[in-house]
Amino acid sequence: MTYGDRRLLRACCAVLVGGLMATGCAGGDDDGKRPDGKGSTSATTGTAKASTTAPASTPTALEFTPDPKRAPKTEAEARRLALAVVAGPDDWAAGYVKRTPYLSNPDYWPVLGANCSWETGARPAGVLASVTAYAELPAVGGKGVLRVAATVTIHRTESDADWEMASTLEEALNCPDQKLRDGESITGLMSLGNPFGVGGNTTAHDSIREGGYYLNDAVKGKQPYSWYQSRLGQVTVATVVKGAPGYQELSDAEHVGTSQAQVQALVTMLDRAQRELEVQS
Repeated sequence: MTYGDRRLLRACCAVLVGGLMATGCAGGDDDGKRPDGKGSTSATTGTAKASTTAPASTPTALEFTPDPKRAPKTEAEARRLALAVVAGPDDWAAGYVKRTPYLSNPDYWPVLGANCSWETGARPAGVLASVTAYAELPAVGGKGVLRVAATVTIHRTESDADWEMASTLEEALNCPDQKLRDGESITGLMSLGNPFGVGGNTTAHDSIREGGYYLNDAVKGKQPYSWYQSRLGQVTVATVVKGAPGYQELSDAEHVGTSQAQVQALVTMLDRAQRELEVQS
């Protein structure tokens, strides 16, 4: 198993464990699933034997030493970093494609209003740049269009980024039901935050998982909604999945799972941010 695979496995467990749902993630080159999301056809029979392999050690500190000289200090530097980090369709999984428009407006900043409706607001002074890349998995085999997005936000300081994480946690507590726009909403939101070393988080300074249901007037019934967010120093990265018929977070006989692709996109952005900002050996 490569270093990237281990990070993916750890992150997958970290965002799914913690009372919101049980994990079904796997790592390594043979993860038990084919690209189409169906389970492996192989099976294990007989009585399982106790493993003789020593358990892997758990990191006691995040393996990240930022280089102050590489930290963005202007809006232009921050936008370059955000564009270099943000996950595109290929970073999710095979089959994902760009939506139109693909990238958010440079000045776009959503704000949750007092009435629990999302509106367009002014970018906070503590944010240098923010980029969202929109993608989707086209309708196929009777399944609906699965819409996803990845966001990178570059803050002026680590404290500013930490404040954003805290605000995200409060949003679900204050507004478990939120209006995204006309005809779209999310309901029953629950959020869970894990700093490094808690709840299996070994990939970021802080992590958040938010889950609930997505409602769209054009789609029958409630669909799963999931938001994963992590912080690495002054950078926050997030991935969101608006569910569609035929999908849910974990695969079963009737649904294709989305969590593996969502975590893969998240970890890809964390890895890129780390490479861009850490001290070079």
